[in-house]
Amino acid sequence: MRKLDTRTIVVASHNAGKIREIADLIGPFGFSAKSAAELQFEEPDETGTTFEENAAIKALASAKASGLPALSDDSGLVIDALGGDPGVYTANWAETADGTRDFAMAMQKVETALEKVGASTPDKRTARFVSVLCLAWPDGHTEMFRGEVEGTVAWPPRGSQGFGYDPVFKPEGYDTTFGEMSAEEKHGWKPGDAQALSHRARAFKIFVETCLNA
Repeated sequence: MRKLDTRTIVVASHNAGKIREIADLIGPFGFSAKSAAELQFEEPDETGTTFEENAAIKALASAKASGLPALSDDSGLVIDALGGDPGVYTANWAETADGTRDFAMAMQKVETALEKVGASTPDKRTARFVSVLCLAWPDGHTEMFRGEVEGTVAWPPRGSQGFGYDPVFKPEGYDTTFGEMSAEEKHGWKPGDAQALSHRARAFKIFVETCLNA
């Protein structure tokens, strides 16, 4: 494992929600970070078929463009009754004809697909959110950190916090969806905490323990 010996990195994302969550997570470690969106880097085509492949594509593109280490996230909702869909295509399910993303439409798409296969009770609506963080260096070296959180798909959507599919994901052991949780409850994690809740926080916890010697 290669250790990160600088606190200057690029957050390899154009997704405002992800950038905000990653900024919240790395803030306590004194990082100086700018996003690929701020630096006006072109978004690379995510042609991978796994979260790891797509995370690497994004992190390597920003690392090579900036000459600095870059941290990316590729994440998605994996639903058992749908054979793992939308999975790596989670964002694609939200794409509209004009190129924008409509997650209300995407959540309805998920619900329609679940209804079609008769997944009407919680035991048939099991799912997990997956996050893979990739830390890439300009020389092409990468390190991967994967976090997952189990739960069920709720309907109708609940809450206006978070982003993406958060309003329909109820993590195991909770009566509230990610969309009803504060940022601190959903992804807040600090060194010394034994547990992290969200998939992204769980991946970040591994990143800290592996690359920052925290």
